[in-house]
Amino acid sequence: MTGKAPRGVRMVITLVGRRNAGKSSLINALTGQDIAIVSDHPGTTTDPVAKHYELLPIGPVTFYDTAGLDDTGELGAMRIHATRKVLCRTDLALLVAGETGLGDAERDILKELAALDIPFAVVFNKADMTSPRDEDIRFCADSNIRYVSVSARPGGQNGPAGGADAVKQLLLAAAPPEYLEEPALVADMVQAGDSVLCVVPIDLAAPKGRLILPQVQVLREVLDCDAMATVVKERELEEALLAMRRDPALVVTDSQAILKVAGDVPDHIPLTTFSTLFARYKGDIAALAHGAHAIDTLRDHDRILMCEACSHHAVADDIGRVKIPRWLRQYTGKELEFSFYAGHDFPDNLEGYALAVHCGGCMTNRAEMLRRIRECTRRGVPITNYGIAISKVQGVLERVLRPLGIHPHERG
Repeated sequence: MTGKAPRGVRMVITLVGRRNAGKSSLINALTGQDIAIVSDHPGTTTDPVAKHYELLPIGPVTFYDTAGLDDTGELGAMRIHATRKVLCRTDLALLVAGETGLGDAERDILKELAALDIPFAVVFNKADMTSPRDEDIRFCADSNIRYVSVSARPGGQNGPAGGADAVKQLLLAAAPPEYLEEPALVADMVQAGDSVLCVVPIDLAAPKGRLILPQVQVLREVLDCDAMATVVKERELEEALLAMRRDPALVVTDSQAILKVAGDVPDHIPLTTFSTLFARYKGDIAALAHGAHAIDTLRDHDRILMCEACSHHAVADDIGRVKIPRWLRQYTGKELEFSFYAGHDFPDNLEGYALAVHCGGCMTNRAEMLRRIRECTRRGVPITNYGIAISKVQGVLERVLRPLGIHPHERG
């Protein structure tokens, strides 16, 4: 079942280092499988290699084996670029050092990881050949860097079996706290015995025969809280409210129906949207809420960056490519220009944008979302997400943020 976990809930663990440091051997030892090609020839790994794994008690993770960051030539530069794209969605990095220890290249990598705010640890590999140098041990101790010395090659007490166990313990010690603590979607707003009403429109964009991931995750968390969940379409909402013996503890709706739902749900009943919940679950909701106010300052011919974490076929009334651009133009009365990015693509040059509007991020992880938010903030580009932007232009942003304890004017 490991491979069935959604990509967006997996912790991404990336192995980085120089060529021939033993990254591929280590990932094979960690997973107990021959995932990556192992060779004594430097530069064997070209494109990043991914492997899903269940790392308890963290849960589902994805290991990435990457090309050496000291690669050379035009092709080497392309390999390094691919590695850095993986780093942008990395939750935890393992710097793998070979028999030469922590040289200038390794220390440069550590500085880069620190600059990217990526938690990391060091694995001194090839312990069957040499021990870590005293100066490297002192460097790690002085810098508060966790480390372990192992061999990813067969044989010896610190070979694949013992070495993999030691590295896994290192990963658990260095893991970001949110992966050891269960993040909340609605658990802090719902108690045992409560009722939660979920409003799920079925339109052209709705996947046939199933609910979308944010809806499924909210429903599961409600059940985990020993609360009761009711799912209706927007046109059955009033009838569902009348049929309830007491008010629901929370109403969660698809953002596209927020205006109708806000009109049907009495103001004293907490109301929010799936996308707003994911703004908190996957990112910095205060920053995304504050970013929505840039909509009020948009001018003619401003460029808007529309970002989706997954790639999909755009339907006739696509939310990101059609509906939100239309609503933004209607709300502002301005001639706005839109650029669209999907999947792991994200523009290197952000300075030309007046606003970035991101999807809820259900198909990516928190690390990638936070890094995109930080990058936009660093470049002076306000960023918000689909659901918050929709609530803003529909005039209900303050209400949908209220159950989460967020004021729309708070800064991230």
